[in-house]
Order: sequence, then C-alpha cells, then structure tokens
Amino acid sequence: MHKHIVTLGLVGLLFTACHEKAPQKKAVVKDSKGKKFELASVVNEPLSSSIQLPAVLEAYQRVSIYPRVNGFVKSVSVDRGSVVHKGEVLITLDAPEIIQQYFAAQSKYLQAKAVFAASKDNYERTLAVSETPGTISAHDVEVANARMAADSAIMNSELANLRALDATRSYLTVTAPFDGVITERNVHPGALVGPNTKLEGGAMLMLEQEDRLRLVVQVPEAYSAQLSASRQVSFHVNALPGKSFAGAISRQAGSLNDRYRSEAVEVDVQNVGHLLKPGMYAEITIPVTGSAHAMVVPASAVVTSTEKKYVVAIREGYTRWIDVQEGNHHGDSSEVFGSLNPGDMVVIHANDEIKEGVRID
Repeated sequence: MHKHIVTLGLVGLLFTACHEKAPQKKAVVKDSKGKKFELASVVNEPLSSSIQLPAVLEAYQRVSIYPRVNGFVKSVSVDRGSVVHKGEVLITLDAPEIIQQYFAAQSKYLQAKAVFAASKDNYERTLAVSETPGTISAHDVEVANARMAADSAIMNSELANLRALDATRSYLTVTAPFDGVITERNVHPGALVGPNTKLEGGAMLMLEQEDRLRLVVQVPEAYSAQLSASRQVSFHVNALPGKSFAGAISRQAGSLNDRYRSEAVEVDVQNVGHLLKPGMYAEITIPVTGSAHAMVVPASAVVTSTEKKYVVAIREGYTRWIDVQEGNHHGDSSEVFGSLNPGDMVVIHANDEIKEGVRID
C-alpha cells in the first residue's frame, strides 16, 4: 500500500477558469435608513474549474527481491543503478546440499523408471503368452498388471519429487521479474541468506520500473466526484523548472482514506528520456466539473460565521439569511447549495452586520 502524508486542511487548492460563467443581473437598493446594498441574481450553473494538488511520482512496479532458499551468495551481477531486463541473472546462490538432493532424486527416478520398464515388459509378455490356452492363468496376468501399476505409481512419485527439487535448485539463480533499475543492493558474495535471514538493508535487491511511472495524488472528498470526464491532467515538478508534463487519470481508488477523507488517484506517466524519477514531488492540475445542481453567487456574498455559512437574500422586500454550503470557486464566484432558486437576489458584499428582517425598498 502506498503511503502519502497529506494534511488536507493545509493543502492550498488553487482554481483556474475553464469557461465564462453566465452573466448575473445586478441592482442597487436601499434599506429604510437609506443605506445602499448592491445585489446580484442567483444563477444555476456548475462552475467548471481546476484544482492544484501536491502529488508524488512512484515507480510503476517496485519489488523487493528476497531469497527463497537458504544459501551463500556466490555472485552478484548487478549494483545500484544497473539497468536490467526481464529474466536477466541478478544473483547466484550456492547451496551444495540442494544440488546433492537433486542428484539423489534424479537417481531414484531413473531407478524407478527402470523398474517400471521391466514390470511393463513382464506384463506385456505375460499377457501375450496367456492368449495360448493352458499356458498362464488369469491370476498371473492380474499379478503382473498390478505390479506394473505399482511400479508406475512409484516412478511418478519419484518424478514429482525430482521436479520439486529441480524447482528448488532453480531458486539458486535469482532473475529479474521485469525490466527496470536496481535501486538498492544489500548483499555481497559470501553472505549467508535465506527466507528467514534478516539483512541489514532488508531485501537483497530493490528493483523498480522507471520507464513508466505512477503519479499518485490524494483528491479531497469534496472533489472526488467532480473529476472531469476528459480525465486529462497536467503537472510539473520542482526539480525540472519550466517543464510541464501531461497525462490522463488511469485509475481511482473508489474509496476514501479514513484518516484524510481523500481518494487516491493515479496517472500513468510515460517517462521518456527518464527525466522523471520515483520519489519526486509534483504539483498536478486536475479539471473538475462542478455540480449541475449548484447555484452560483458572488464569492463576497457568502458570509462565514463561527456557526455557519449563509447568504443574505431579499425575500418579499426583507433581508433573509439563507444557510448554504460552498462548492467550487471560480474567480469571484462560488457554487452554493441551499434554499436558493435561479433569479433570487443576494447582497454582493454581505457581512454579519446586515441583520435579518431589514426592510429593503
């Protein structure tokens, strides 16, 4: 499981415009004391925008290579930074007892095979002779057949044992499971290794695929359902100023992280020229679509108090506080959700000094 420490409350979400929003009607009114208020109409339109979030590049595949059998390291063919290909020999182990067990099993199999061949030949000759009446009884044929079947079972058992030891012997040669780069090496010739042997650095080797990377970003809960259908994203890394990279969202976790209330999203990146490296931090720009049910008001119309968020709407000639929840932001506009309808008029520069129930002319 990938671990990414992201304090969502401190992550700055930056928004850029994607299209022109519908025009809002404006008006200027006065209260009973002559104080002027500038109003704007509520518009029903989702705010498509983009969010910028921190992300991290990871190897597309990353594997720790451990020994499957006990043995001494005979040779190490690679070092940190070595480029390897699938099937290439990385480490050779030496375990004489495994080799001897293999040859012993091979001898037992060859012996069982010879015994089976003899019993099979005996059965076939017995069966052929039995066709002449009065020469061999049916019981003798059955005994020969049973002997052949038993010897066949023994031979197959020895063959299975030989194959198992052959597989164990193959573990003495450690090969690369995929193309990649060796990023860690923790063993040298002469070291004793095994499945239960603890090495100072952990695994014998660490192999990472770097020609293709994963860009992993934690998308906050509020935006996880608003990812653009185009799924196209762009990103840049601090280590390469002035360079921008593009990609598309390849997969989403489908559930939220319990701790940060965010969804892990991955972008597959073709690392042409190996400019990018696993572990680099990036800033990714992701388009979001907004909600089709959202109402749009000027950002300054939303009042945030210690208890709630609300807008000051004009209803039947009086000010009314309408509780809202905010969605996307786009320039000087905000999506809000609450008891508002398209065409409602709200105070543009609202604050908590505007009391509810004030008469508006």
